[in-house]
Amino acid sequence: AALQLEMASWVSLLLFLFCKSVTQAQEESNNVPILEFTSETSINNVVQDIQTGRIYLGAVNTIFQLGPSLRMQARADTGPKEDARTCTPPASACQDTKPMPNLNKLLLVHPSNGSLIVCGSRYRGICALLNLTNVEQQLYYSDSKGERTYVASIEDNVNVVGVMSNYTKDENTFSVFLVGKGYGSLDSTKLISTRILQDYREWVVFESIIEASTVQTTPFVPKYLHDFRLAFKEDGFVYFLFSRTLDGTDNKNLTFVSRLCENDHHYYSHTELQLNCGPNNRYNKLARVMTESDDDDNDSALCMYPLNFINERLVDIISACYMGLIPTYSLSYPFGLNCTQCFHRSFVLAFLLQKNTLENFKCGADFLPSPLASKPRVALKADAVLTKPGLLTAVAVAVENDHTIAFLGNNQGEVFKVEWSFDLLLFSLFFPLNFYLREAGWGNCSLFIFYVIMLQITKVPVQTCLQKKDCQSCVELRDPYCGWCVLEGRCTRRSECRRAEEKNGWLWSYRQQCVKIVSFYPPNLSCKKTQKVQSCFSSHSFYVYVFVFRCISCVASSWGCQWNTHDHTCSDMDDSCPQFENPDPVLIPVGYKTRISFEGINLDLYQSPETNVLFYVKDKESGKKMDSTLNVTLYNCSMGREDCSLCKNSDPKYRCVWCAKQKACVYEKLCSPDQGSEYPYNTECPDPQITKIIPHFGPLRGGISITIQGSNLGIHKEDIKSITVVGEPCIHQEEKYSVSTSVVCEIGPVDPTGGHWGKVEVEVKGEKRGTSSMYFTYRDPIPEEVKPSRGPKAGGTLITISGRFLDTGSKNDVQVTIGGVDCTVGGRNIVVTGSGFDLIQTAVMKVHGDNSTAIEVCVCVCVCVFLFFFYSLFYQPLHLSLLSSLFLLTLVFPLQGRGFSKAMTAKEAQAFVGDVPCLVNTLQDDKLFLDPPSTPPRARSRRHRRDTRFPLCVYPQIKFGKGEWVVGSVQYEKKNDLSLYIIIPAVIVPMLLIIAISVYCYRRKSQQAEREYEKVKHQLENLEESVRDRCKKEFTDLMIEMEDHTNELSEGRIPFLDYKTYTDRVFFLPSKDGANDVMITGKLDIPEARRATVTQALNQFSNLLNSKTFLINFIRTLERSHDFNARAKVYFASLLTVALHGKLEYYTDIMRTLLLELMEEYVHSKNPKLMLRRSETVVERMLCNWMSICLYQFLKDSAGEPLYKLFRAIKHQIEKGPVDARVKKAKYTLNDTGLLGDDVEYSVLTLQVLVQGEGPDVTPVKVLSCDTISQVKEKIIEQVYRNLPYSQRPKVDSVTLEWRPGSTGQILSDLDLTSQKEGRWKRINTLAHYNVRDNATLVLSRVLHTQQNYDQNQENHEERNALLEDDKVFHLVRPADEMDEIKSKRGSIKDKSMTKAITEIYLTRLLSVKGTLQQFVDDFFRSVLCSGAVVPPAVKYFFDFLDEQALKHNNVDEETIHIWKTNSLPLRFWVNILKNPHFTFDVHVSEVVDASLSVIAQTFMDACTKSEHKLSRDSPSNKLLYAKEISTYKKMVDDYYKGIRQMIPVSDQDMNTHLAEVSRAHTDKLNTQVALHQLYQYASKYYDGIIASLDEDPAAQSKQLTLRLQQIAAALENKVTDL
Repeated sequence: AALQLEMASWVSLLLFLFCKSVTQAQEESNNVPILEFTSETSINNVVQDIQTGRIYLGAVNTIFQLGPSLRMQARADTGPKEDARTCTPPASACQDTKPMPNLNKLLLVHPSNGSLIVCGSRYRGICALLNLTNVEQQLYYSDSKGERTYVASIEDNVNVVGVMSNYTKDENTFSVFLVGKGYGSLDSTKLISTRILQDYREWVVFESIIEASTVQTTPFVPKYLHDFRLAFKEDGFVYFLFSRTLDGTDNKNLTFVSRLCENDHHYYSHTELQLNCGPNNRYNKLARVMTESDDDDNDSALCMYPLNFINERLVDIISACYMGLIPTYSLSYPFGLNCTQCFHRSFVLAFLLQKNTLENFKCGADFLPSPLASKPRVALKADAVLTKPGLLTAVAVAVENDHTIAFLGNNQGEVFKVEWSFDLLLFSLFFPLNFYLREAGWGNCSLFIFYVIMLQITKVPVQTCLQKKDCQSCVELRDPYCGWCVLEGRCTRRSECRRAEEKNGWLWSYRQQCVKIVSFYPPNLSCKKTQKVQSCFSSHSFYVYVFVFRCISCVASSWGCQWNTHDHTCSDMDDSCPQFENPDPVLIPVGYKTRISFEGINLDLYQSPETNVLFYVKDKESGKKMDSTLNVTLYNCSMGREDCSLCKNSDPKYRCVWCAKQKACVYEKLCSPDQGSEYPYNTECPDPQITKIIPHFGPLRGGISITIQGSNLGIHKEDIKSITVVGEPCIHQEEKYSVSTSVVCEIGPVDPTGGHWGKVEVEVKGEKRGTSSMYFTYRDPIPEEVKPSRGPKAGGTLITISGRFLDTGSKNDVQVTIGGVDCTVGGRNIVVTGSGFDLIQTAVMKVHGDNSTAIEVCVCVCVCVFLFFFYSLFYQPLHLSLLSSLFLLTLVFPLQGRGFSKAMTAKEAQAFVGDVPCLVNTLQDDKLFLDPPSTPPRARSRRHRRDTRFPLCVYPQIKFGKGEWVVGSVQYEKKNDLSLYIIIPAVIVPMLLIIAISVYCYRRKSQQAEREYEKVKHQLENLEESVRDRCKKEFTDLMIEMEDHTNELSEGRIPFLDYKTYTDRVFFLPSKDGANDVMITGKLDIPEARRATVTQALNQFSNLLNSKTFLINFIRTLERSHDFNARAKVYFASLLTVALHGKLEYYTDIMRTLLLELMEEYVHSKNPKLMLRRSETVVERMLCNWMSICLYQFLKDSAGEPLYKLFRAIKHQIEKGPVDARVKKAKYTLNDTGLLGDDVEYSVLTLQVLVQGEGPDVTPVKVLSCDTISQVKEKIIEQVYRNLPYSQRPKVDSVTLEWRPGSTGQILSDLDLTSQKEGRWKRINTLAHYNVRDNATLVLSRVLHTQQNYDQNQENHEERNALLEDDKVFHLVRPADEMDEIKSKRGSIKDKSMTKAITEIYLTRLLSVKGTLQQFVDDFFRSVLCSGAVVPPAVKYFFDFLDEQALKHNNVDEETIHIWKTNSLPLRFWVNILKNPHFTFDVHVSEVVDASLSVIAQTFMDACTKSEHKLSRDSPSNKLLYAKEISTYKKMVDDYYKGIRQMIPVSDQDMNTHLAEVSRAHTDKLNTQVALHQLYQYASKYYDGIIASLDEDPAAQSKQLTLRLQQIAAALENKVTDL
């Protein structure tokens, strides 16, 4: 047993097994057929369901379902599919798709829910679930869940392996499968992943539910080339077998096995071990467990590694790394943590953890090193068990009776059977093949071996035991599968010999003697009987099973069998088989039509009147059927014809007769009449029999129908001659007659002088009478009590009537009247819809009225439920009265009351005025409005006619249901025609006069106002036209000039910064050192001798930061310190972002934790609206950096282009007009403070620029005559080098500009001897100063030494030159203080050049520039605030986080949530990016451009606030400029927030996947070591506080965090501690 377990350990590692159990032994014949199945396309994967034996093939474009005999049961087509390599599902959203083959990458059986996991190479490796019973039925598939569900690879040469497992979360256990996948350029970056198989909360089917950046996303670049071959699990661990290169310097593949705890939710336990095969690892290339030589010899070997050896070595490796014994086992992981780098030899003794660390953390922990790998010198080595020339390509291994057997396949199509037992190796050719063998596997627990050759799978038995007929030849095979079963006398497997466990019951030996059976008695025995068998030894064989298939042959056999007529099986002896016999004649001549008669017996099993059977003719000797089919119908006269009348009514074709002797309906020839009896056809039927009367009671006056049931009640309705009930005639209702069985008649009144009860008699044709044995009684129902005794006049009361004889007649005969009124169901119908009403037995509705008790009313419930209920029972119109009693004929008059709308609707109510109905115009709860008749009506009753006081007075009546209400009276006034002739002129004429005067006055005033309006309108139109013309002209010019830049954008020339430069500028450029910050330069001043020690210690510090307990204590300690100011917090958070960039999901978890603490603080003790407004805490800056990281790709893909266009448009618009190089003001700007307040004369010049040393081509450049020379240089450099980013262009002070108006040239500079002076002031030279003309040619050349000129865009250079000059300089406008000084001295302002202009008159320029740039501003806002387009997942994720937390606090309203979102995204990120384009692009932002960007940024901020901006004349011009658009932008923000809230949530899993991808793509480019070094400076500065905080934390104590920090401090600061 021990040996078998050890062998089984080898099998678990080395093989891909199909099954582990077999349900029953299979009897094999002497020649077992070799079964094959051929696919149309290449077979990629094969699996078998061990419960059913079914085999599933994953081929290109097809999934096959085969039975155990390889016969196809079903197939599912999986391709070709419309796809593209770069397509992101769904395919309908992709372009340039084409039909592409779908290779099967992964095939797993999920037996617990009867599904097959199928993953292909299309649509980014999305998987599907198929039905195990029928693969044509797809159970699940979705291509809309995103990257989190991409499992397999789209690359043909990338292998994918998987294994089923379980995952426990929240005390729930889920079925999952672990996947190992190699590297593909367009695949998911997950090396190992765990995939769930059901939806749970935010998880979806096939989602990767474990995020571990160390294994899944750290850059394992293609040079490592992981090639997975096998995945399996054993004893709580999951193992992956694969090959990969060791590093990028050698392409040699090495074999590895990695182990993972099955319940490890973070992959902390992932550890790799290299496997070496043969001397000097000669056989290093993995093929399942085969290793191939990389030498030219091209030979192969089989190596075996016991699983317990592997586990022991892995434990040694893990212990060594945890406890610092690195010299013994030095670990290295090419794309993860290098355990060797964690330690230094002088540092080892100081970094000893407790020895029980491995016991306490068997599956690793967040603060322990992970993942781990071994170096080649500690690889697990094994000698080659077998070597063979050529290439071995497949292997399958099994253990049989403590013997290990391997089947090896090679590239020559041969299969070898190898046995390993007792240090003896038996090697033999098992099965010759002619094709390349790809894969082998087991079926039916080693009964058969399956092997796959390209398009074909073959099933071959692993042994041929039954071919050996005697013991000697069986034993001589020396095959562990075959032994001699002594008591059965055959060569079998041990498991198929029933008494093999008895001594000498099953023989397998190299030298053992054989035993034979001599004889046995009895010779045969039923398998269902128990009897002793006497035997002695002989060579005689015996048989156990005999199969017979026909009833006759079954009962006639010598085995004592019977035929079961119900399931058609042979069991016990019996002679009751359904059969046909006694054919007549026996001899039939050929060529002559002969009638054959036969007899059918034992056909009682067939109960139907007619049974269709098929007869055929069969050759008795050969057993073959002849081409003759005889279709006949078997029928039984007695079925459905129980009496004589029914028999005589049968179809004459059946020739059925009533046989009086048998008292049954039979075939005519089966009835042999007694001697002297008449012919069956002439037999008369017996007298009628009456068996039932319905009902038994009827009223004395008759008039109801009764039904008489029985037999022989005639054949036709005319056969009924008379019916009497209690001696009184009963009228036959012929239309309700049923042949022989039922008669219906209507009874008449009973004679009151006679008896009231008696029998029923029926007379049929032939004077045959039948009298009932039961009695019919005449009686009337006697009601005695009615409940309730009272009810409303409107009706609707449910009453119960009690009394005697109420069961007289049937239900349809009963009619109830109360006071001459039918008691019927009435009132208002209430329809109730819903489900489950069919379960209701008694429906009750409880209705509560105003100030009344609840009343329950039983209602009727049907399939469609109608509740009949009388609302008027509770709500009756009350206190009706007329609001007025005198009306004109054309008016609508109201009625006042209450309860109208509750009792009725306008359509249900009826109203009368006198005897004329009138329309109910409007019905309210307290008023009813009627349209009265146009002529006075008459009274409806005599009582109303008696009132003679008012001859034109009538009485309105309201009727609802059965209730009527008379409401007051209405009096119609009598018309007086004479008075109208006087009234009309007296009223109409003055009114017409007044109207005419009013119209005249109005027209005069209107004309005057219209003239004033036209005047103002004309002025406004002129102003508007002026601004419009200017905007149109400026916009047209701008669009023309921007066309070239748009073309540049379309060619992908937007100068985006790379990720590292982008993060450096966003994180560290605002720091006090700016571009010289150590995080940007990446230079650390560390002595060379200490560099290795410091590097190793910083790696350990990185591990320490990855402990959440330590990091939270670290941050809290710093923030409690008073000298840790806001600038330090911002810088610390940025350092932390870089240091943890490799694990952004962990960084996010830390940020969430700190945000929750900050939120609690603001919600409970501060104003919640102020949260996230400023970066006053570390976490607020962490959030800003997190947004910057997550939105980088969104900037490049979506928002970057409109932002760059906006920046370029502003720059071009500003440079179109004069820009003062000294005071940084421009003619065209959006900022009123930067508006140039003077009219400067200038003209546009086009210069022809020749670049020295770059060919004869000239470049036209547009400049202004008022531009300084430095400004001209800038424009020339920008135009000449427009295809280069700013950082690669020459700087202004590194070039010179030469003008060649004639034969000689002139160097142009900002200041020279020709510069004009105005007192102490010197004007900077411009093109106008040099009198440079349009189309002038200028030469741009590089200089070796920087000239001393004024570079206005390089502020440091400008200040340096200014210090060298004694005189003051200006460009276009002198500073205001100097001009005031001059004016005070001169006492006048005669010199216009000294006059200060009024700036406000130029504010219209702001409007012009704003109109010109409006489209670009709108485009940028739309790109940022459009939820209909792509929204970064980080935005949705964080906004949902804020919404979720807001619901947990009562004092957080919608406005507060809006402010939180605004503070976290628009104000914290977008405003920063908008104001600083150089954070995103490689550009230079001048002060003038920055001033305009600040106005747009302020507008963006105003649009995101909830408060209304009340503007006035005193408001800043910048606010007034976009006042009209603010409301539109605010709506965009609101819609953006609402749209994000309605989007599909982004789960933690999705977010972690996105963050892991960012980590994988960019971490290696950042200065992580520098960030760790700078972070440690804070740890060193606040060392004592951190140590104290850790000592007070029990979690930190359990993880020995204090000790680890002390050891790191000792190494980094090169000092000895008290450790």
